[in-house]
Amino acid sequence: MSRTVTVGLDRSPESRAAAEWAAREALLRGLPLKIVHVAEPAPVLVSQAPLVGPETRQHWTRQIPDEAAEGLRLRHPGLEVLTEQLTGPVPDALCEAADSAELLALGSRGFGGIGGFVVGSVSLAVVARVARPVVVVREGEQAADEHGMDPAGVPSAATPFRPVVLALDVDHPDDTLLEFAFDAAARRETLLRVVSAWPETAMSYYRFPGDAELQDDLERSHRTALAEALRPWRQKFPGVDVIEASRCGSAAQVVVGAARDASLAVVGRRIRTDSLGAHIGHVTHAVLHHTGAPVAVVAHH
Repeated sequence: MSRTVTVGLDRSPESRAAAEWAAREALLRGLPLKIVHVAEPAPVLVSQAPLVGPETRQHWTRQIPDEAAEGLRLRHPGLEVLTEQLTGPVPDALCEAADSAELLALGSRGFGGIGGFVVGSVSLAVVARVARPVVVVREGEQAADEHGMDPAGVPSAATPFRPVVLALDVDHPDDTLLEFAFDAAARRETLLRVVSAWPETAMSYYRFPGDAELQDDLERSHRTALAEALRPWRQKFPGVDVIEASRCGSAAQVVVGAARDASLAVVGRRIRTDSLGAHIGHVTHAVLHHTGAPVAVVAHH
């Protein structure tokens, strides 16, 4: 059985935005879209109502994925849309659904005028646990947001995609993360911007004779490491144009800044096998909360 692009859907506008993104992604990948809805317990007053039986409550919960599927089929001709109803704790059910998916899409809410986003506890729990890629999509995300402006300066889904931005740790470059980012850029026929940050050293604050030369050596070393990490992937994806961006400074700030004009931001999450358990790194956490583009979190060892 082929994998699917899967989306977790409830009544929230952010999950509906995630469903629309997932539909577009499924078409890009030539895969079916699966809508997963986790049934929540009925309110006490409803569950105790004598005229509302289990069949009626089941009908209400089925309406959410069924109506969403019908709308997605109409808006995305040729897309195969499946639905699945799950029960149990929502994070557990979504993690189970992700196991058989190519990727899982989830929604996040806007954070008002502060310029950030609320990644709910369910989404964070799923991101921290699943081995498959998870894409977090913002409330209000539309197809045109992932594309450049048209010649008249109007948002349009008919223009080329904005760049895919990959945050890469050159000390631990992972093939799973690199392949996902290169593949995403290839499918979108767009530029891949690979961003790697290295921390400021003491010489950034205290100047001594020879510091400038040492700083230049560090910069060259980091640029060389980035180029070497990307070399085999440039060869595997010769049609993808790549920009290498090596920056000195806070990795979180560098990546968030680089992803401002992205169609998709790609970050990694290291799978822990020790007693520390599930964990989302500070860079990934910052990108999830401060990047407007959809964010793909790719788990890797």
